[in-house]
Amino acid sequence: MAVILIGALLTVAGIVYMALAVLNRGRLSNPTPFPAPPDGPTPNLATSGPTLEPRRRGLAFLGLSQNWPGLLMIGIGVVLLLSVVVR
Repeated sequence: MAVILIGALLTVAGIVYMALAVLNRGRLSNPTPFPAPPDGPTPNLATSGPTLEPRRRGLAFLGLSQNWPGLLMIGIGVVLLLSVVVR
């Protein structure tokens, strides 16, 4: 029973660690409000503006070098859970 609890805790802790690591890497929105021109056309929101998409971040936040502690915790947790099932 203890092996199951430790495996489950490690798996959940790894997922939470990776989620918190992504959220702590930078702001997800523009801190200043979008300036609207007084008599101009409506702004194209696909360019710069108040969006949750950071500029030029890419997929680097999914890299193995930054998420290895969380992946290690998940891996150990899964191995512990599978070791109980295989017995």
